[in-house]
Amino acid sequence: MENKVILLVEDNSRDEMLTLRAFKKSNLLNEVIVARDGVEALDYFFGTEKNPLPQLVLLDLKLPKLDGLSVLRKLRADERTKLLPIVIFTSSSEEEDMIKSYNLGANSYVRKPVDFDQFLEATKQLGLYWLILNEVAPAE
Repeated sequence: MENKVILLVEDNSRDEMLTLRAFKKSNLLNEVIVARDGVEALDYFFGTEKNPLPQLVLLDLKLPKLDGLSVLRKLRADERTKLLPIVIFTSSSEEEDMIKSYNLGANSYVRKPVDFDQFLEATKQLGLYWLILNEVAPAE
């Protein structure tokens, strides 16, 4: 299987670096595209440039310009992206955020661990599951 793109929607440069490092340590060779705010994430999908549909979206909730829940809502409303695996990867421990995320169609909700080693392990496990074990819905 060809290596497909991962879209990481993350405004925190430290979390971005840790995520990329964890993928590298896990030998996940997929290209990772980073969007640093919600508008940039939606431009990736719906802008003028034709970008490949990612195999996985790791979506933070607390983003500048447009929050993650709004991004999730728009992605689930479009035929091209409604079945795309979207994992909320956030530091939010608000139960309301989790409930809203699942109600809007998130496939998973993962809180980012504060501890460095736990963060690396959580990211590694996310990549292994969603990129290797998970069966992606076929394109319509």
